[in-house]
Amino acid sequence: MWQIKNPLFLLAGLCFCSGCDQQNPHVSRPAPPKQVIYRFDDHRYLELEGFYCEGALWYVDTQRKIRSEVVARDTPIFRVSFFKYVHPSEKYIAIPWGDLSGFLISRDYGQSWGDASFSPGGGADRYGKRIPARINDYGITVIAGEYDRPIRKDVVSMTVVNDQGFLLTRWGDLYISSKPFDDPRMLPGGTGIDYVYNGVKHHMQPRYNGTTDNSYWGKNYTSWRSVSGPDAWLTFSEETNWKNIPNKVPEVRDYTGWDHMHCDLNAGLAEPGKRK
Repeated sequence: MWQIKNPLFLLAGLCFCSGCDQQNPHVSRPAPPKQVIYRFDDHRYLELEGFYCEGALWYVDTQRKIRSEVVARDTPIFRVSFFKYVHPSEKYIAIPWGDLSGFLISRDYGQSWGDASFSPGGGADRYGKRIPARINDYGITVIAGEYDRPIRKDVVSMTVVNDQGFLLTRWGDLYISSKPFDDPRMLPGGTGIDYVYNGVKHHMQPRYNGTTDNSYWGKNYTSWRSVSGPDAWLTFSEETNWKNIPNKVPEVRDYTGWDHMHCDLNAGLAEPGKRK
């Protein structure tokens, strides 16, 4: 274990550094800019607070008088996604993280927020027979196939309609969330589900996570192939809220919102700090 040999020297150093860190009262620091990065319709929008199109995120619904913090500043940082994004749904809201590691979701019109993730093993090409190796946002080579999820560069569009999310990739695969309800057999006190897989009988026990919220609809995204394809392999396929979902993005009519997020990279910056 290391020891401090000269505590007086350390104390003096700390005092000096703290003095350096104080803001010069004669120099004003710009406040993080706020900008609307997405409009769902004429009364709902996303507001980003921060420089360089990243920072804190707020959801606003002027009709329902909702202003909720989706992502707090720097915990972690929210970054804008630039693929096609169409979102007429109101009760269920799903916002992708910038690196497509998951989603920020609300199931109560934006009043409260949680997380949704890609289901392990739910990728559309888990054996790598169709999709080649790619390089992700972090410069890491992703092996051929999609065992769990697509990478951001694969996404063509995300549509959230009728309280369901539909993510389409350039490989023609669709990733979906469940229908907006839970299979009562899987809730606490339910019967569970008996099913047969590869000729073997199985039983799924009702879910109970130790809290009062055991509802899981909208919290998982998985490929259509994994739950509705001819060789569906996830047990979600046995639950009623995952059945009879079409393998296509639903048509959206009379949509008045934006179809992409928008962001000014130089918002709030003085001329020397602007990026081209």
